[in-house]
Parts: sequence; C-alpha cells; structure tokens
Amino acid sequence: MQRLRNSWADALLIACGVAVGLAAEASSGDWSRPGVWIPDLLTGWALIACGLAVHRRAGSLLAASGFAWFAGNFFSVALLLHRAPLAQLVLTYPGARSSGRLDRGAIGVVYAISLAGAIWWGDAATYALAALLPLVVGAHYLRTVGIRRRERAYALRAAGLFAVILAVTATANLIWATAAERNTLLYFYEAGLVALALFLVYGLLREPWRRVGIVDLVVDLGERRAGNVRDALAYALGDSTLDVAYRVDGGYVDATGRPIDLPRADSERQLTRIERDGAEVAVLVHDAAVLDDPALLEAVATATRLASANARLQAEVRAQVAELDASRRRLLEAGDSERRRLEASLREGALHRLTQLDSRLAAARGGARPATAAAMDEAQAQLRRTSSDLRELAAGLHPRELVEHGLAAALAALAARSPLPVDVKAPDERLPESVELTLFFVCSEALANVWKHARATRASIVVDRTLSTARLEVRDDGVGGAEPRSLADRIEAVGGTLAIDSPPGRGTRLHAELPLS
Repeated sequence: MQRLRNSWADALLIACGVAVGLAAEASSGDWSRPGVWIPDLLTGWALIACGLAVHRRAGSLLAASGFAWFAGNFFSVALLLHRAPLAQLVLTYPGARSSGRLDRGAIGVVYAISLAGAIWWGDAATYALAALLPLVVGAHYLRTVGIRRRERAYALRAAGLFAVILAVTATANLIWATAAERNTLLYFYEAGLVALALFLVYGLLREPWRRVGIVDLVVDLGERRAGNVRDALAYALGDSTLDVAYRVDGGYVDATGRPIDLPRADSERQLTRIERDGAEVAVLVHDAAVLDDPALLEAVATATRLASANARLQAEVRAQVAELDASRRRLLEAGDSERRRLEASLREGALHRLTQLDSRLAAARGGARPATAAAMDEAQAQLRRTSSDLRELAAGLHPRELVEHGLAAALAALAARSPLPVDVKAPDERLPESVELTLFFVCSEALANVWKHARATRASIVVDRTLSTARLEVRDDGVGGAEPRSLADRIEAVGGTLAIDSPPGRGTRLHAELPLS
C-alpha cells in the first residue's frame, strides 16, 4: 500500500514537473531560441528527477530546487531561489534536517542570500554563498568522528564543488559582457548544477562512507606496509588521533616495533582490544564515538589482525638488528682491545729487549777490534731497522700518539710517515675513545689505499665536530674508482655513516659521520 502511494506521488510529481517546466518556458515567450530554453528546461527537469531518484527528505530538497529553478522564469525575485534548497542539502547532508544552531543559522542566511541576491547583491551574494558553504561544512567535519566524519567529508567535497561553480560563475559574469559569452556562462552554470545534483544523488544511493573500511579497508591493508596501517584505520574510522598498539612479548609496540604505553583507564581515550583465537593481538586507542557500528568494528578487527602479524615480525627483526649491531660493536671492541694488548706486548717485550741489546752493543763497541766493531755497527743498524719496523707495526696495531696526545697528533704522525704529502686539519680537543679509534683507523686504511692504488700526488684529511657528530673527510687527486667496503663496515659498527664519491679519473672523496654519544 505504501509503495502504491509512493507511485502515485511520484507520478503526480512528474506530471507537475513537466507542466511547470513547459509553462515556465512558455512564459518567456521566445520559442525561437532553442539553444536557451531547452538547456533551461532540461536543467529544472534534471533536478526534479534527481529528487525522485532518492525518495528521501533529501530528495524533496532536490525536487524543490528544480521547481524553484522554474519559478525564476515567473518571478524575478525567485531567480536565485533554486540555490537555497541545494545549499540546505549540502549543509545537512546526507540527511535534510539541521543538527544544531549553526546549521539553522546557516540555512537562514542561505535563503536570505538567495532571495535578496536576485534584487540587490548580485555577484556579491554569489561570492558570499560560495564562501559560506565550505566554512560551515568544514567546521562540522572537524567536530565529528567515525562514520559521521566520513559523511561530512563527502559533504565537504559537495560544498567545494558548489563553491567552485558559484565562484567561477560570479567571476565570469564580471568579466564577460557579450551575449555569446553570457550564453556560455549560462551553459556552464546549468551543467554545474546538474553535476552537483548527480554527485549528491550518487552519495545518497551508494553511501560510499559506509563501505570505506569494511571491504576495501581489509583488501587495502593487505597491500600496505605496517607503518601505514594506523593512517588507513584512522581514515576509515574518521579519527585522526587513533593509534594502534600491537601485543608483543608481554608488552605493546607501535607499527615500527618501538615500545609504547597504553593510556590509563581514567583517560578520555577508549581502548578496543583485538583478539585472535582468544589471545589479544592489538589494542586500538581511539575516540569513544568511532566504533559504534558493529559491522565496522568487525572489519577493523579483521584488518588489525592481519596487520598485527606484520608488526610482530617487524619487532622481531628490529630486535635481531639491534642484537647484530651489538654483536658487531662487541667484536670491534674486542679487536681494539686485542690490538692494544699486542701493541703493549711489543713495546714492553720485544722492543724493550731490542733497545737493551742496542745499548749493550754500543757499550761493548769501544773496546772491540776494528773488524769486530764494523760487524757490531752493521748489527746495530739491522737492529735499529728491526726496531723501527716493530714500532711501525705497533703504531698500526694501536697508535700510542692517539692514546697519549689525541687524534690531531696521531693523524699528524700518520701524515709524517706517508710517502706522499698529506694535509691534516683536526681539532685539538679530545673526542670519545671509540670515535677517535674509528676515525684514526679509517684514515690509516684510506691513506694506505691511496698509496697502493690511487696513484695520487697528494691527499688531505679534515676532521671537525658539532655538538653531537664528528665528521671526517679524506680527499686525494688519484685515479678514482675506489670502493673500500671494509671502511663502511667499521663505521656502521659504531652507528656512523659513510659516503664515497670516487668517479674514475677525478680522485676520491670519503665523507664519514659518527655520533659522539
């Protein structure tokens, strides 16, 4: 019975729409200009048809806009009245009832502007309406959450479309003056109104704000990295403050695997626990109003379960990477300690004994025969060469200048032993021991590579520091093409970074940065 009454009402509305439209065009009295009256007639009929398509109170506003469009042909005061029902629908979308004083006030202003604009304000009224709609709908959008926020997001796009149509129309009306230009402007305005009505009807029929986060969300999250899950859920639920905490090893981590704390029970934030097979896998921290839809809650829970496995894996990978970094650092420290021990053993053992032997030979030489003295001189020379080689070896193992005098002195000594000129610039103040050791050995190996492979004529070393970082630059004018992987391994082991620029034939530039903490 209800459907029968609706059918009769629709038939009556269609008949009225056809009759009023034809009467409105007849009142203009100029059937010889089909390029004017046919688009005008079709625009009004399209608005009425859009109202019939949705069968809601919102549909009555669309239909009212169509009849108001034709009313402008009868009464000049109603020339812009068709904008008011459309604007009211945009302000209250997807319903047609005002939800507060802001809506009621804005609707009153809209009708006043639409009535008075045809008589007094003209283009100024059009600009005012174009500015009012996005501001009011945007204010609603910022105050809502959950499904209501997604509804308002759709309304905000409709308000933007309506505002663009109005602003372009008013601007063109100020610029264009010829009849042809005014006809073009009228076609644009009519097409824009129909497009806006179709956009509103599409939303009312398909309700895309309900599908976001139910079907598409689960599929979409399967293709995303864990770091984007929070953003996707926040968009789907309409809560920009939403956060996701994944349960891992008795605690909670975020999407990157970093530990986080949940808010207290007396906090304004609500916790929604997500379970899989009876075990908690994640917790959503959100506004209390965003999960009042059971279907949406289940979709979000499903998507979060899928993402929790990825978050758990990332946390495990981060832990393994941290353990690997700690292992590399321990190996590096053990190697440095062993080199320090070997250097001390050489200096206190073999070098000490060689020095004592050299002193004894020098003391015994005074009473020796000439032939014996010559042999002792040769032995002393060999002994000193051996001592020198051992000191070089000891310096390579663990430079004493570095321990006793700092990095600048150690680099100066390294440059002095170099077979090619090396310019050194380094601060006199001491740096952390691990940083000084790393920078020295990087410089030592880099210069060794220059001596052996670069065929350079000179090199330079520059060390400077900031509050938190030590920076090193080693340059040479050699043949280029260097890729010293071992240097990168040592620097990365202490948390630093290395960049090498070594184009063939243009020398090599090595740049390293190490944290000081």
